[in-house]
Amino acid sequence: MIVISTREFRANQTKFLDMARNGEDVILKSRSSGSFKLAPVENEDTVVSKRDLTEELRLALQQVKDHMDGKIQLKSADTLIDELRDSTF
Repeated sequence: MIVISTREFRANQTKFLDMARNGEDVILKSRSSGSFKLAPVENEDTVVSKRDLTEELRLALQQVKDHMDGKIQLKSADTLIDELRDSTF
């Protein structure tokens, strides 16, 4: 593990980003903002994977089709907002 200052990071960003990409723990220490660990973002770190998004869009399209065919009643915007507020991510 290496601990560096914000000044060191600004002067050698590529070096420290390469170190983090190669698996080394790089800690960026700032007097005013605290400490941060540099780490590369991996595919599993994304909030929604491409596969999940595709499936969600497919299901949404099916709901629209079902509504247009009179098979289902769509929820109101207020109901959807309430569900979003209540959900935990």
